[in-house]
Amino acid sequence: MGVNPSCPVVVSVSNEEDHTLSVAFESGEKGLLDMKPYLDFGIFRKIRDPKAFETVHVSFDTIAWESGADLDPEFVYEKCRIK
Repeated sequence: MGVNPSCPVVVSVSNEEDHTLSVAFESGEKGLLDMKPYLDFGIFRKIRDPKAFETVHVSFDTIAWESGADLDPEFVYEKCRIK
């Protein structure tokens, strides 16, 4: 069972201002992901607090938080504003 070669792979993520993430992909592309539209839904409510949001990290090939929230790498790529 390997990683799907057509699936984007997140290699780094950092917290920016106002619930925005800077994301880098294995392809070399980089983008910004505004998480504000998702913070009122389900498990993502747990990362509304700035301290909880700052726990963002790369887990396997995508983004996750200590709260247990995570995102599908294809969603991350699709929603990122690629720089």
